[in-house]
Amino acid sequence: MDSPEIPPSDRREERPPASLPLPAAFLEFLGENGLDPALYSKADTIPRYIRLKPGMESSVVTEIESELKCDLMRVSWLPDFYAIPPEIQIAGSKAYQQGKIYGIDAASGAAILALDVQSGDHVLDLCAAPGAKLCMLADMLGSSGSLTGVDVAKHRLAACRTMLQKYSLGDRSRLFVADGTSFSILPVNSNLGSMEGIFSRRIQSRFCFTSSARMNDLACFEFMLFVTAFVGIEDNGSIFSEWTSKRSWKDRQKSKKAKAAGSPHLPSTSEPELIYYGKDSGLVGLQKRYVLHPSTDAAACTSGYDKVLVDAECTHDGSIKHIQKFEFWGWKTLDRRVLNVERTGNLLHLQLGLLTNGFKLLKTGGSLVYSTCSLTVAQNENVVQQFLSKHPSAELLKINPADSWPCRSGGIQKTLRFDPATSQTSGLFVAKFVKL
Repeated sequence: MDSPEIPPSDRREERPPASLPLPAAFLEFLGENGLDPALYSKADTIPRYIRLKPGMESSVVTEIESELKCDLMRVSWLPDFYAIPPEIQIAGSKAYQQGKIYGIDAASGAAILALDVQSGDHVLDLCAAPGAKLCMLADMLGSSGSLTGVDVAKHRLAACRTMLQKYSLGDRSRLFVADGTSFSILPVNSNLGSMEGIFSRRIQSRFCFTSSARMNDLACFEFMLFVTAFVGIEDNGSIFSEWTSKRSWKDRQKSKKAKAAGSPHLPSTSEPELIYYGKDSGLVGLQKRYVLHPSTDAAACTSGYDKVLVDAECTHDGSIKHIQKFEFWGWKTLDRRVLNVERTGNLLHLQLGLLTNGFKLLKTGGSLVYSTCSLTVAQNENVVQQFLSKHPSAELLKINPADSWPCRSGGIQKTLRFDPATSQTSGLFVAKFVKL
């Protein structure tokens, strides 16, 4: 039997508002940003959303309903998404542990759908943790192309690695611990394309081959040694072998040093650290120096990523359930992690930096989605306007599927906003760009 649907216009019968004792400092933050505190009374009326791994038989839905002891309401406007009551926990279920479902808000799913990932695309998720978005991107990518995930926090990116492996989605993926504002490594196939030209020119200049020339034994031997050194057939320690979870002594020492320093984040001056790559990621057998070299702006335009997702770090004020957690964590933690003036100012700089660098790594004709789970104009429309004013090659795109989504227009034409009252989801701002 098919699961019942939740059409975009449906609204569940509202329960009495939850009494969330918002602190004065947060109420002041909402007031300064023109946000209605009443939104935070809707925490217990917003469903929890799960995504069913594509390819699962419809009979699995019935099994999951039986295990979770609730109906799975199919989300009509978002493929493979289901809504369940907000109090239902999925982490202990067999369906979750066996990699059949994972939790992801419907608004986040919409942002990924807006990217319109096609088979064969090279995709970059510049703020990849904790991993649900990465899994959905990998699902959409299918059996060709590549997926690169980047995050500044190694422990959070390790969670991404665990999710990709759990859901058998890591074969075409690679994960870098790196600063998203300066990350500059292009897709593998693109790097190889640029190296082929160098390789060809070196051969011609060194061996002076012509179409009719024949190599003698010595020249042939020398040529093969040159090819071996370039391509990386010899295992001299600088070649990608098949990935293993066992870390080298050098990596263990680096982690120990970072732990002793007391920071789980990568210093902004550090080079990207590759912590995972799949067997079909294109890395196995290649020399590291040709894969991991930084790119130039010109190279990115022709050989960059087809699609880039920048789900930027923000104050999370649009994630009602996230704000609700501070009641248990302590409201002083909210002051430090969300409301601190210096941190908020740094966030705006970070968001613009992430958007700018993500666009830099995009190939001409490629598209980028920028999103945050903040409801403020400062972290969304203002960032978009500032970015557009400095990048004449960037243009906003209409998100066509949004015609059937339960969202409203943002403060700039072609941008979107999800919020608890309109969408029955967490708050999310979405803007899509194309590189001209």
